[in-house]
Amino acid sequence: MKRKRILVIDGQGGGFGTAIIREIKKEFDEYFEIIAIGTNSIATAEMLEAGANKGATGENAIVVTSNVCDYIIGPLNIIIANSMLGEVTEKMASAISISKAQKILLPITQENILFTCTKKEPLPHHIKDLITIIKNLEGI
Repeated sequence: MKRKRILVIDGQGGGFGTAIIREIKKEFDEYFEIIAIGTNSIATAEMLEAGANKGATGENAIVVTSNVCDYIIGPLNIIIANSMLGEVTEKMASAISISKAQKILLPITQENILFTCTKKEPLPHHIKDLITIIKNLEGI
């Protein structure tokens, strides 16, 4: 049976993606193939060290891989052009947005965007919610 693919996208230092990958690996072990794509090489290296099965860096990797995965996970910033201090290009944000993959975006942003109807929670709480969403989608 072919494992489903989760694409985790992060930039800057990769801490966000690293935390997500560690929890997915802990919770689901080898149920998913985890592909880590960083907007820069530091983020990619950190996510690979956290246990991603494969990794790549940059715009083209995001554009291509967003079309061959089942889930895309990342901060809300990944669908906002020019976010993450300009690391997310318009082409990246567009490719992620139009991908047929199920997107699970955590409402954490460094941009000038505010959210309604959400609690300001630390990253571990958002990751716990993410794990619950995946379990529900997969019927686990």
